Amino acid sequence: MELKQTLIHTLGMEFVTIEDGKVVMTMPVDERTRQPFGFLHGGASVALAETAASVGTAHLIDQEKQLCFGLEINANHIKAKKEGVVTATAEAVHKGRTTMVWEIRLTDEENQLICLSRCTMAVVDKKGRFSSE
Repeated sequence: MELKQTLIHTLGMEFVTIEDGKVVMTMPVDERTRQPFGFLHGGASVALAETAASVGTAHLIDQEKQLCFGLEINANHIKAKKEGVVTATAEAVHKGRTTMVWEIRLTDEENQLICLSRCTMAVVDKKGRFSSE
């Protein structure tokens, strides 16, 4: 997977583990991910959550024949954070043929909950709209 010139690279996200139904990623809380008041930007938290769900879904589908896209995401920002690292742990709660639903927990270094998110992913066939076939 090519990460340069992507949001993943720009925000400093890193993969810890990718397995069936679970993805763990980290992201720094620094000048790239803070809002103007010095705290972790909620949009950066959501970007990390959706990235983990997207990668997890991609890991479960047949990438030769299918693509996945974020369909819906919500996030509850529980605790503010000024510096350090947040860890996203995404777990699939529904693995359907055309949709998957993921719960993503962002925690800090002390395992305190920073953000709780749920993301619905759409799974679509490449054939047709997304290919020249």
